[in-house]
Amino acid sequence: MSPNPSVAVYAGEALARYGFGAGHPFGPDRFAAFFTALSSSPLLPAVRVLPPVAASTEALLRFHTGPYVERVRRQSLLGSGYLDYGDTPAFPGVFDAACYVVGSVLDAIARIRAGELHRAFVPIAGLHHARRDSAAGFCVFNDCGIAIETLRAVHGLRRVAYVDIDAHHGDGVFYAFERDPDLCIADLHEDGRYLYPGTGSTGESGRGPALGTKLNVPLAPGTDDARFFEIWPEVERFVARSRPEFTLLQCGADSLAGDPLTHLRLSPRAHAHAARRLCALADELCGGALVALGGGGYNRDNLAAGWLAVVGALTEGDPGSQVPPRPDPTEH
Repeated sequence: MSPNPSVAVYAGEALARYGFGAGHPFGPDRFAAFFTALSSSPLLPAVRVLPPVAASTEALLRFHTGPYVERVRRQSLLGSGYLDYGDTPAFPGVFDAACYVVGSVLDAIARIRAGELHRAFVPIAGLHHARRDSAAGFCVFNDCGIAIETLRAVHGLRRVAYVDIDAHHGDGVFYAFERDPDLCIADLHEDGRYLYPGTGSTGESGRGPALGTKLNVPLAPGTDDARFFEIWPEVERFVARSRPEFTLLQCGADSLAGDPLTHLRLSPRAHAHAARRLCALADELCGGALVALGGGGYNRDNLAAGWLAVVGALTEGDPGSQVPPRPDPTEH
């Protein structure tokens, strides 16, 4: 086996600190649930485990407003109050914890762009609800949006694909880039009539010059793998038409059956399939460049299983991996 697999997983206590306390759905134990499972998995030797990296204030400001960044910094010192209307509490050190989420994603992008990595997974990331000027839905800094802005400002790319299979609509990303024709968004989520944030209808397909560059696929409560696999080819074709230079996958595990906050009934096979097919598309169009972001997921067993399925898909075809490819559940 190669001593340096080209697929990385970011792991460490600094990432685990992003959480809102014991007993909270988004608690700091989410990281341990995943990493404990990875550590006892045959996938561990197939990945490079990299330490978290903190983002600079300059990086945060590529997406967020200055007053909001300073507000988070102040409330991080106070360790109390809310960063939005009541969903996202401040805690001591929240600023630094959120910076490690963002910085790890940006480090993965930089290493991929430098040719050091092929793909990467950041488990505590994909905080897709945060707005440019506020927190929302357990999300303090929007690492997805910052990643998109960084791919443009630092790495000189324009065409980016953002694919989101979290049960919740990625509203913080969608509305920030609703008029951006170079950002392809494909978002599969539970119908907003039944779940926060209540957005992401099929009619929301971009505005102005970006009309037609966004795909929202609301799923009925109870949607299972069969329906997911039926829909997926449309998603894949939509992304392929945009010919992305880099792909971001937000793979929230709250779309798996048994999540306490949502009502979809997918299995880890859906997550593996989405990751596998996007990897193949990235290999074809952009040298394999793809970063997967953990996103939501509040059943700890589901979270571990869903994210392991994604990591397994990322390692397939990596010359540094001895993990054999798994059969695609849609192929007979």
